Amino acid sequence: MRYCVFSGSSFGRLPIHAEAASHLGEALASAGIGLVYGGASVGLMGAVADAAQLHGGEVIGVIPRSLVEKEVAHTGLADLRVVESMHERKALMAELSDGFIALPGGLGTLEELFEVWTWGQLGHHAKPCALLNINGFYDRLSSFLDHVAEEAFLKPIHREMLIVEQGVSSLLPAMARYEAPRANKWIKV
Repeated sequence: MRYCVFSGSSFGRLPIHAEAASHLGEALASAGIGLVYGGASVGLMGAVADAAQLHGGEVIGVIPRSLVEKEVAHTGLADLRVVESMHERKALMAELSDGFIALPGGLGTLEELFEVWTWGQLGHHAKPCALLNINGFYDRLSSFLDHVAEEAFLKPIHREMLIVEQGVSSLLPAMARYEAPRANKWIKV
């Protein structure tokens, strides 16, 4: 089993985010769950990979050639896969993974999470998608998603597909219990 972790290429403002990334990497390795991630050595991406590797976990990095050329690739990985585009990166990360976790991050993190969540909503996969809501980082996003459902642009059952947990100790069991809903995406057909 492997989980894909989307996260920032920076550490953010608060040290708690890097601590959580390291804790997640350690927890995945301890549980025998491999890590698939964006292949960078920087920010939370590097922190989660370093911790997973330090604790004997499988780590697969997937990075576009353009980022390798900018010298952000994690050269300490045993398995670093270089692809030609961001599209190839996301497709390979999804193919290699049995679930998806978003740590705090910016636009890239959100875009990656929303894409795989949408694929699940459309029935392209039945894998869990989750937010690790460290220090309330995703509280406002969660409230907005509730609003989207209240406005009938998202079925409540599809809103509930996105697991939101405050800590690693509750996140991994919630992902293990996940069952994909059996409802089509469309509000009214």
